[in-house]
Amino acid sequence: MATAKTKAKPAAAASSGGAKTLHGLSPYEAKKNEEYMNEKQREHFKQILNAWRHELMEEVDRTVTHMKDEAANFPDPADRATQEEEFSLELRTRDRERKLIKKIDKTLVRVEDDDYGFCDQCGVDIGIRRLEARPTADLCVDCKTLDEIKERQITGG
Repeated sequence: MATAKTKAKPAAAASSGGAKTLHGLSPYEAKKNEEYMNEKQREHFKQILNAWRHELMEEVDRTVTHMKDEAANFPDPADRATQEEEFSLELRTRDRERKLIKKIDKTLVRVEDDDYGFCDQCGVDIGIRRLEARPTADLCVDCKTLDEIKERQITGG
């Protein structure tokens, strides 16, 4: 199992060995009869969450720099409106990422408290592959599916 941190890559980008990477880390290779959410697995997910958080923070820094560098007082109202719309879209994206960073922080606390990897509703194992697909998952597939069905019934969607 290669868990050495490499330069951050986009989630699920193909590596040279054909295996998918998660924020620059290889997927966890479970050993036969290995206990679920043991120390190695928790460390693996802590690395994924920290790498993901680091990527998001870098993106925030890039946005701030970009907005400072690109900010201009265009005399043409159409140019000014275009720039303001571009900045507005960037800020909305950063706001979603800010919320995701909070969720990642909350998940890191769960990892530290040995509460990570188990469904909040039914208590069963969420599963290594699901957690690698969505490291902040706090519901198993079955409970998440039921939640989505209930939400559709309530909203009529």
